Amino acid sequence: MSPALQHYVLLFFTCAVFGWVMEVVCKLIQFHRFINRGFLIGPWCPIYGFGAVLITLCLSRFEAYPAAVFALALLLCGTLEYLTSYVMEKLFHARWWDYSQKPFNLNGRVCAGTLIPFGLLGLLLIYGVRPLLFGLFDRLSPGVSLGLCIGLTVLFLSDSVISVFVLGKIRKTAELQTGDNTEALTRLVWEKLMRDSALLRRTLRAFPYARLYNRRLLADVKAARRRVKENVKAAGAQMCKEMESREQKLREELRARRRKG
Repeated sequence: MSPALQHYVLLFFTCAVFGWVMEVVCKLIQFHRFINRGFLIGPWCPIYGFGAVLITLCLSRFEAYPAAVFALALLLCGTLEYLTSYVMEKLFHARWWDYSQKPFNLNGRVCAGTLIPFGLLGLLLIYGVRPLLFGLFDRLSPGVSLGLCIGLTVLFLSDSVISVFVLGKIRKTAELQTGDNTEALTRLVWEKLMRDSALLRRTLRAFPYARLYNRRLLADVKAARRRVKENVKAAGAQMCKEMESREQKLREELRARRRKG
C-alpha cells in the first residue's frame, strides 16, 4: 500500500469518525439522549469518509476558487447522499431518512438544509482539515501508518458484515408482517424487534424516523393504483362515446328538422 493511498485510507476513517460525532451531537441536541448514529455498529459513518475522499480527490485542483469548491462539494455530497438513500432503500426495503417535509428537497432524499452544510464542510476540508491531517499522517512512521490502515480496514469490514446481517434481519421481519400502510408496518416491526437483540435495537434507534415496507404491500398498492387508473380511463372512454353518440343524434335531429322546414 503506497503512502499516498495510506493517507486517503486514514482520511476516510478520520472523517467517518468525525461525521459520526457530528451526527451524535445533533441527535443529542434534538432528542436529549445519546443515539449511536449510522448503519454500522462502530463509531463511524462511512458516508462522511467517502465524501471526504471524493472531495479531496476531485476538488483539490480548484483550491484557488472557493466558490467552485463550495458548489462542487455541495453537488458531490448531495449526489452521494441521494445514491446512498436510494441504494439502501432498494437493498433493505426501508426509507431510512426522509426530507419530504423540508423545503427544497429532491424526492425526500436530499434537501437544502443538508446540502448547504455539506458545501461548508467541503470548504473546511480543502482549506483546513486536509492540510492538517495530511501533515499529521506524514509524521507517522511507515509501519504505524500501514498498521493503522490494515487494522481499521479489518474492523470496518467486520462491522460491515455484521451490520448487513442486522439490516437483512430487519428487512426479513418487515416482509413477514402485514399492514395497511408503511406506518402500520413500521410500528409492527419496531414492536417485534425492540424485544430482540441489542444490535437490532441499536439500528432501529439510530434511525427513529425510518419507514419500513414489504414488497407485497408495495405491489398491492401499485396494483390498486393501476386498477384505479384503468377504471378512470375506461370510464372516461365510455363517457366520450356517450357524448359522441348524443352529439350524433342531435345532428341527425337537426338535419331532419331542416329537411321538414
